[in-house]
Amino acid sequence: MVEKLFERLMYASRWIMAPIYLGLSLVLVALGIKFFQEIFHVLPIIFEMPEVDLVLVTLSLIDITLVGGLIVMVMFSGYENFVSQLDVGDDSEKLGWLGKLDSGSLKNKVAASIVAISSIHLLKIFMNVEQINNDKIMWYLLIHITFVISAFAMGYLDKISRHK
Repeated sequence: MVEKLFERLMYASRWIMAPIYLGLSLVLVALGIKFFQEIFHVLPIIFEMPEVDLVLVTLSLIDITLVGGLIVMVMFSGYENFVSQLDVGDDSEKLGWLGKLDSGSLKNKVAASIVAISSIHLLKIFMNVEQINNDKIMWYLLIHITFVISAFAMGYLDKISRHK
């Protein structure tokens, strides 16, 4: 009796995650505001702006887009994996990957997204290499390499565990 009640309470506690996943949508709104704020800052000065600065702004916009995609992946697949299956109905568009990302696949996608985001940051640093101290560049490279190695190791371990 007590065990059954405890198990039901524990199982129901997964719904605590639902508001957290919903909260991620607020972060998406914030990213959208920042995205368009950047565009509105650039448009009035587009003809006076050096090409390097435009590339840096573009990289920032791509970075925001990648983070937004990462949030959407975590929000939807996390909800489906840990809370409840999404019932979007037959009449609306359903994302092709919805329901297909288990927690292992999600982890690999998150790791790949982090590597992509880190790559963009590293590219931005290399575009401004004259203004950045060599020690900082070394640390940025080491952190990026750590992300790459971690993502590779996670993918490799996932591949090994799926074969067994």
